[in-house]
Amino acid sequence: MSDTHAYDAIVIGAGHNGLTHAAYLAKAGRRVLVLEQRHLVGGAAITEELRPGFKFTTFSYALSLLRPEIIAELDLVSHGFMPLYMRSHFAPMDNGDYLLLGPDAGVNRQEIARHCKADVDGMERFEHDTLRVRQFLRPLFDNAPPNLFSADPQDAEQVAWLVKHLGSADAKLMHDCVRLITGSIADFVDDYLESEIIKATICSAACVGIKLGPMSPGTGLNWLYLAMGEHDGIAGSWAFHKGGNGGFTEVLARAATASGAEIRLNSRVDHLITEQGQAVGVALADGTEFRAPVVVSSLDPRRTFLQIADPRELPADLVQTIQRFRFQGVASKVNFALDGLPRYPALEGRTDQYLGFVNVAPTVEYMERAYDAAKYGWYSEHPYLDASIQSMIDPDMAPPGKHVMSCFVMYTPHELKGASWPAHREAMADRVQATLRRFFPGFDDLVLQREVVTPDIIEERTGLSEGNIYAGEFFPHQMYVFRPAPGYSDYRTPIRGYYQCGSGTHPGGCVIGAPGRLASMRVLADTR
Repeated sequence: MSDTHAYDAIVIGAGHNGLTHAAYLAKAGRRVLVLEQRHLVGGAAITEELRPGFKFTTFSYALSLLRPEIIAELDLVSHGFMPLYMRSHFAPMDNGDYLLLGPDAGVNRQEIARHCKADVDGMERFEHDTLRVRQFLRPLFDNAPPNLFSADPQDAEQVAWLVKHLGSADAKLMHDCVRLITGSIADFVDDYLESEIIKATICSAACVGIKLGPMSPGTGLNWLYLAMGEHDGIAGSWAFHKGGNGGFTEVLARAATASGAEIRLNSRVDHLITEQGQAVGVALADGTEFRAPVVVSSLDPRRTFLQIADPRELPADLVQTIQRFRFQGVASKVNFALDGLPRYPALEGRTDQYLGFVNVAPTVEYMERAYDAAKYGWYSEHPYLDASIQSMIDPDMAPPGKHVMSCFVMYTPHELKGASWPAHREAMADRVQATLRRFFPGFDDLVLQREVVTPDIIEERTGLSEGNIYAGEFFPHQMYVFRPAPGYSDYRTPIRGYYQCGSGTHPGGCVIGAPGRLASMRVLADTR
């Protein structure tokens, strides 16, 4: 069965990068078809009403890394873009105390001084030094990486610019860059701070979604990546989109279709169709074919190169590199429908601590021990939880007086040693609930329903290999000019007309949109 209607480009996958990419191509006048395997757009950025009146952000749940130029260039505000500032960071402690940071710098200094007076100065030095690193690396983050392995004069110019830019750093700045990119976040933070809860609060961001503990080399890179975000011009801040990340991807879908893109749901792409080394279309699982001279995959590298494309049409070195590409999904989600707000005894009667993130990681050692289990193929007895009571930020997420709580759970390896997730899913969630009960007395009595999403479910529903939320580990050898493979970081593939625009390309994962945008610039330049 064949659909003879011709398109200028076909985008595989309606995740946020696929939708961003399609919106840019359509805005440039291209006839674009987006094919999505599920019944709704969004990929891993979706919102589902699993209980009447309760909206669950099944997978990802916050915005920060979304590039501001995408908001402006696609005029997302006119399509309903409505980010809500996550204004607090609340970290409960084992002794009943807490750390509560917010938007007021003066109040934050007092809160830090309450734990350690020396850390007021230490935090200012840490923020100063890391801001310099972020500002220095931002041009690399926001632009396509040069091809170090190309003889093209244009690539040579970009390599020359990179060398010149790197050479402009002073010795301390370059050393800080190298330390963060290659070292552990715990080692870096130790140079500035003394308080365990303050160190843990910073280090916790480095551990979300990556199979490393805070003391492991490589967590500095994950921290640095996540710190590159901003909301409304405030560096390092986060937002929650109205209606969750599903609300955001619906905005992207409206922006794409308003420019003329067509989105087809329940349309699983089976394979790429090629003729003489040129992409000419795709075939769906049901045999339907769509034709276009440009096909763009927003799927991860394993699916893009080894499943959608025929590996026999690709260079052996590329196939081998993608076969070695590390995914190692290690994050789960446990989402709760609650009958009310959790109670924290030290803040009895207050609710402002729930206007942003709730971070259950009282010490660096706590997180490192949570990681220990994953090394040997098991889930943490006392997990690190990166949580948010989203109905405090957007009251429409739950009925009046009720709430929804989203918990990222670390660490839960994709493969359990000698066991399966279906047999252990609820036991893992029981540990999450026990951890919450430990810090929030009476938590069990609030639970109306919980949704448990382990890495195998993430893989099954979103197509992310091994359930890795970043579409590939954030290791130095899998980033920048090496993402997804040396010589293929420019969004092209060896098959003419076949491109990649997913989180497995530069700069990487999270709800960022940059891969979709940068890949669209490559496609438009090549087809102009």
